[in-house]
Amino acid sequence: MRRLLGFLVALVFAAGAAVLTWPSAFGLERTFPLAQVISFRAPLAAALIAATLLMLLFAFIRPVRAMALVLALIFGVSGGINVALLSDRGFGGDLPAKTETSLRVMTWNTAGSATSAESIAKFAVGMQADVVTLPETTIDTGAQVAEMMRDMGQPMWAHHAEYGEYGITGWDATSTTVLIRPSLGDYSVIQSSLDGSSNTSTVPSAVAMPVSGDGPIIVAAHAVAPRQEYMPQWRSDLQWLADQCGTDNVILAGDFNATLDHMTGMGIDGGTLGRCHDAASESGNGGVGTWPTDAPALLGAPIDHVMATPDWTVSGSVVMRSLDGSGSDHRPIVVQLERTAR
Repeated sequence: MRRLLGFLVALVFAAGAAVLTWPSAFGLERTFPLAQVISFRAPLAAALIAATLLMLLFAFIRPVRAMALVLALIFGVSGGINVALLSDRGFGGDLPAKTETSLRVMTWNTAGSATSAESIAKFAVGMQADVVTLPETTIDTGAQVAEMMRDMGQPMWAHHAEYGEYGITGWDATSTTVLIRPSLGDYSVIQSSLDGSSNTSTVPSAVAMPVSGDGPIIVAAHAVAPRQEYMPQWRSDLQWLADQCGTDNVILAGDFNATLDHMTGMGIDGGTLGRCHDAASESGNGGVGTWPTDAPALLGAPIDHVMATPDWTVSGSVVMRSLDGSGSDHRPIVVQLERTAR
């Protein structure tokens, strides 16, 4: 009976570790509450490694030695797999020098008025950004940023989409702004983004289409956070974003409120989400947390992304950690892209 009980306990822990480590194998990566837990894969890995060490200490107690060693093996293997996955995605990279053909895309959930227009403009100019997507930023703030960037020698056009499904007047999360350098051509936000007839469910995204020039379709993304009561909307938002990457020449950037683990199975033709590939994970930054800023970057959740269809090749990226005191609870990410040679 004792051996049977021990076997059942080990089996339960092994199943739990497997679900936490590889939730997509069980189809649970977008299910509450597992979706929330796996957002923080680095702390999960640390907890599993700590549990391994604790079990090894318990192994010195003779009556529980066998069980402790079995559990240490389970936790150790799971922790090691989590560390390996994070290492493969990358713990930090940098941008190469910008060339005449490079396109730099920056995204930053500014948390509304928590981040000043001056801070956004200075950072965008310093990073030589050609496209800037700003979830939770009103067009008034976006226009101020564009004017400041113009005065700094880098003019931008400001576009946006907004609506207030929550009914809270003045809440900046009901607006998403996108800034585009004029050299990419004229752009216009499509009507379905403006009226919400085809958009993310609760907080808006903005699809900016080129009116002239050969610039890419730019999708400034904002999916609703996966709180328990909004899980269906969150899943539909991710699918909507994946659908935007079903065509060619698309750049998708913003706050997805989702990590790569949540997007498992949502790519086509080798993509991460639809046909879009995640730039950070392809350039050594996929394991760096972009939220929240009051936690170390390596322990945070990588929920902000820049993605692009195969028309674009990633040459580098950076998750900016030096702006953690700027007001926003998100870190900005900047990606450098090059046209894919044909």
